Amino acid sequence: MLTCDYIVEMIDGDYAHLRRVDEENGELKLVARALLPAEIMEGSRLHYEMLEYTLV
Repeated sequence: MLTCDYIVEMIDGDYAHLRRVDEENGELKLVARALLPAEIMEGSRLHYEMLEYTLV
């Protein structure tokens, strides 16, 4: 099971663009905001584990 951390790079309406912390040059991941904690903002750090995102 995948476990990793993300930084919220950009919020675009109902979606957020996330960058994996351990992949500096990796592609951004587009995630629906409905799947993320409501209090996120650009620059927030998220932890992903067992299909769930939590604010760090």
